[in-house]
Amino acid sequence: MVEEENIYIIPLRRIFVKIARWKRSKAAIKEIRRFIARHSHTNEDKVYLSKSINQKIWERGAEKPPHVIRVRTIKSEDGEVDAELVAD
Repeated sequence: MVEEENIYIIPLRRIFVKIARWKRSKAAIKEIRRFIARHSHTNEDKVYLSKSINQKIWERGAEKPPHVIRVRTIKSEDGEVDAELVAD
């Protein structure tokens, strides 16, 4: 089974300009999923985010998510992509 492993630095700041302040964390999760799907050449439905990514986004509440996040992705043969947070 061939697996592709990549590390991405995902910028989130540009989406915060377009979205209401109280929706920022939710929009960040959607943008992470969209970014990984686009760069992994797969569907957004096949992208699975780890609990650590979710906790990192929501740790400061809905209004103040981080502006940049580093993510490691592992893509399997069937097109499913597992994403986890890279420890800084």
